[in-house]
Amino acid sequence: ATGLKDGISISFHHHFREGDYVMNMVLAEIAKMGIKNLSIAPSSIANVHEPLIEHIKNGVVTNITSSGLRDKVGAAISSGIMKNPVVIRSHGGRARAIARGDIHIDVAFLGAPSSDECGNINGTKGKATCGSLGYAMIDAKYADQVVAITDSLMPYPNTPISIPQTDVDYVVQVDAFGDPTGIAKGATRFTKNPKELKIAEYAAEVITKSAYFKNGFSFQTGTGGSSLAVARFLRQAMLDQDIKASFALGGITNSMVELLKEGLVEKIIDVQDFDHPSAVSLGENADHYEIDANMYASPLSKGAVINQLDIAILSALEIDTNFNVNVITGSDGIIRGASGGHSDTSAACKMSMVIAPLVRGRIPTIVENVNTVVTPGASVDVVVTEVGVAINPARTDLIEMFKNLKVPLFSIEDLKKMAYQITGTPEAIEYGDKVVALIEYRDGTLIDVVHNV
Repeated sequence: ATGLKDGISISFHHHFREGDYVMNMVLAEIAKMGIKNLSIAPSSIANVHEPLIEHIKNGVVTNITSSGLRDKVGAAISSGIMKNPVVIRSHGGRARAIARGDIHIDVAFLGAPSSDECGNINGTKGKATCGSLGYAMIDAKYADQVVAITDSLMPYPNTPISIPQTDVDYVVQVDAFGDPTGIAKGATRFTKNPKELKIAEYAAEVITKSAYFKNGFSFQTGTGGSSLAVARFLRQAMLDQDIKASFALGGITNSMVELLKEGLVEKIIDVQDFDHPSAVSLGENADHYEIDANMYASPLSKGAVINQLDIAILSALEIDTNFNVNVITGSDGIIRGASGGHSDTSAACKMSMVIAPLVRGRIPTIVENVNTVVTPGASVDVVVTEVGVAINPARTDLIEMFKNLKVPLFSIEDLKKMAYQITGTPEAIEYGDKVVALIEYRDGTLIDVVHNV
């Protein structure tokens, strides 16, 4: 009924992360129908989407645009199994591309935690909840046709309405479309690792000694062990100094929900939830508010929330001596990460902090040149490691602000030298001649390419 045929473009959302069933289910059916040459535009691709490799080899899928490619799918793409390069976009960049028509979606297949028969959808009710549907809302708004796939058909009207019936063409009931326990996998863990705790302690010290740390400040934290620990240190400083934040933004975790409950954060603005308590909070708390990716981070929207953000705490696979950040390729050059909202928030907030260990095993994190530039150094302000902090020399205001900081201060060159003293100078990766991925900056310009390995 949707007119699925060779050569069209379809999309999916990744709010179920490692628990998503929809993309594999839909592509398996499409492959059975003999349809080929599809373009797919999922908001991200997880390890669970390994069956995609066969669909690429069989010619079912010939073009991909996404925020990230994890694990075996990333490795397969890096080995050169696709004729056309994958286009990597940030969350804000994807929203911009869809709104502007750079990504045209013929049919969006959207996993819906609950829907009524007219297609009023939310992510907080149903058997399998994910909370915010921020990335799916864009697909629903701009796709030519929208298919809601749900295991929880609700009486009409299913409120609150995240995606309205005016955006939905078909509602399909299935036994299961996702496993909510897969949402928190890998991203959200409570750390006791001394190195991560030291990074978090230093990061919190930088935040609390900055001019931005005052009543009404706003922040976004990431999802790694260190990022979540920063929120714990920050909480203590807020209690000690009687400071309240106006809002917390982002991918939301329970640590932010706890701050909201304690009254330390006045509002949560939520484009995606990374654990079950966050999804529950969105459904129950009026001060916990859902937004779409356009409002979150698109550089073309009439006002992205990241533009109101004081502080962003971001992670990295590699940072180089020009402060460029790589979050997409590993030290072996293989695609294994996601662009996410990294370059969006870095560019827009008042102080962007990238936190990472100096080395991981025998691999330096601070390097001469990153393998792949995802976030340009001009938008990275502070780098925090377990040995100390480097401030971007372009931010003379921050250098002045932090001259009495009780954290060791180094140049980024110093940090790189320390890393290389531990690991030795890394050997250059031997890439092939084939371009396997294009890294598009949030405004649509090409910032880097990835070659096959």
